[in-house]
Amino acid sequence: MDPIKRPARYHDLADPQAQPRYTGIATFFRAPYAQDLSEVDIGVIGVPFDGGVTNRSGARHGPRAVRDQSSLLRRINGATGVRPFEIARVRDLGDAWIEQPYELEHALDEIAAFYRTVVDAGVVPLSVGGDHSIALPILRALGAGQKLGMVHIDAHADTGDDYMGSRLHHGAPFRRAAEAGLLDPKRVIQIGLRGTTNDPALWEFSTASGMRVIGMDELQDKGWRFAVEEAHRVAGSGPTYLSFDIDSLDPSEAPGTGTPEAGGIRMIEALRILRGLRGIDFVGGDVVEVAPPFDPSTLTAFNGAAVLFEILCLLAEARQARGKGASSQAR
Repeated sequence: MDPIKRPARYHDLADPQAQPRYTGIATFFRAPYAQDLSEVDIGVIGVPFDGGVTNRSGARHGPRAVRDQSSLLRRINGATGVRPFEIARVRDLGDAWIEQPYELEHALDEIAAFYRTVVDAGVVPLSVGGDHSIALPILRALGAGQKLGMVHIDAHADTGDDYMGSRLHHGAPFRRAAEAGLLDPKRVIQIGLRGTTNDPALWEFSTASGMRVIGMDELQDKGWRFAVEEAHRVAGSGPTYLSFDIDSLDPSEAPGTGTPEAGGIRMIEALRILRGLRGIDFVGGDVVEVAPPFDPSTLTAFNGAAVLFEILCLLAEARQARGKGASSQAR
């Protein structure tokens, strides 16, 4: 269908991603919206669900806020030169909305079913939460038939256990994934952990199972380059998932989250770490825990969108390295 408005002078503006960033209907990165998975290489998906939070809710509104802020981003990564929209057909697949959001176990099953459809179609999923409990059903789809490694950037290990009667809350997805054989703990690295706790053994499963944990003190002492080297060493050459909790950032740069922790990663450090992960075989990724009700300046959502773009670049390059080259329809 031909657009009503056509550029008369600046023909590059026929591409909606080149038009003024304050125009158009908000989609992730102003990429086309699609429901036909045959036309998609990388699908960006919102998961507006925060039924697994143990503290402040609000992350269900994260996908909409990050979508809006992602319109501020352009098409080329200025630091790495990666042009994700030229090497993959990137599409906004809308939201994996939940039909029964008040039933936690059923809600996670709904998310898993959505992602199985996406993954079975050969689409690489890039997700925006929602709370971190959404990572478990995503891993159920991606990890079916293969154990995944993981680069996990977060203030919390999310390898807890039962909390007030639930084993599926946002503080436990990676323990559940490891127990289910979806993750290989020896190929998992967790970066940026910190904060107070009521239980000194809260994250014991991480180290006991063989995960490499780089706490915030070690990260500050040894630097982001060391974290990157460790990530490459731990992840190795196998398929790997990338999970980025926005509360890994210092609250001064990400106040809009449900469980902030003082003394976090600065945004420039996060960007350098992510760019240093090029070459890892990423098969999916997420940004979670953006909670707009605590983000009046929209700073958190904007930084979430910036992180999302870096992960998009990693997924596009990894897909290309697996022999799935640029589509003639990519843009």
